[in-house]
Amino acid sequence: MNMQNCTLCPRNCHADRTKQYGFCHASSEVEVALVSLHKWEEPCLSGKNGAGTVFFSHCSMKCIFCQNHEISTEGKGLKVSIERLAEIFLEQQQRKAHCLELVTPTHYVPQIIKALDIAKQNGLNIPVVYNCSGYEKVETLQALRNYIDVFLPDFKYFYSETAKEYSNAPDYPEVAKKVIDKMYELVGKPVFKDDIMQKGVIIRHLILPWQYKESMQIVKYIWETYHDDVYLSLMNQYTPMYKALSHPKLKRKLTTFEYNKVVDFASDLGFTNCYIQQGKTATKDFVPNFNGENVL
Repeated sequence: MNMQNCTLCPRNCHADRTKQYGFCHASSEVEVALVSLHKWEEPCLSGKNGAGTVFFSHCSMKCIFCQNHEISTEGKGLKVSIERLAEIFLEQQQRKAHCLELVTPTHYVPQIIKALDIAKQNGLNIPVVYNCSGYEKVETLQALRNYIDVFLPDFKYFYSETAKEYSNAPDYPEVAKKVIDKMYELVGKPVFKDDIMQKGVIIRHLILPWQYKESMQIVKYIWETYHDDVYLSLMNQYTPMYKALSHPKLKRKLTTFEYNKVVDFASDLGFTNCYIQQGKTATKDFVPNFNGENVL
């Protein structure tokens, strides 16, 4: 995990991030766009007070439909030291967050580990959640052993053609399967305390327009591999944004029919540990305001 020869993610840029940018466009200095209490995460993370989200700038995926493109691609955010990052973690606990949720953290794993060491020495004891795209490296996850309590990966695509078209990552399906296996190995079956997950894996899947049959393949794979030993979160909040606004397949919202087909399929398979979304979630109102709040 060398910032001068970065191979933290499957892009394997080998960039010297002290001097240049790799695919994610992050330097060796941590950048954070927002520190907040997030009330709209899965109920076992948000609870009553909210999840303690820390939104990191930049991303190794750069999906053409990203709702957080302002920070993932455009790089909006503020630079913070490792010491300040540790303070941010502790401040989230002081705000009574039910967990510390690291959002898009992959490209800052070495710095996050150092900050967690400092924070834990100073009393950090809430569950640490790793919210990521699912496009990870097993070696990077191994370094997080004993640091992460809950893994919250996406499982975006089942077919390499879709992954290539939307994220320029044709190896995504193969990679995601391996890393979710590793995540499950690291934290095991779900453990709860007062309805808040303390350990476990929650796999998110955002259903895209025209792709509900591919979504069903993902749901089937998760069920056959893990059954109810992981949680599934099926999301209907897709909103055309960024480059998706002009993409022929992505420029419309998801239909109720498409979403319900996937939900019913998951139910028929036997899922009980499954979160679904109800109501009008496909709106820009749910996109955070990345104004640097609580960062400095």
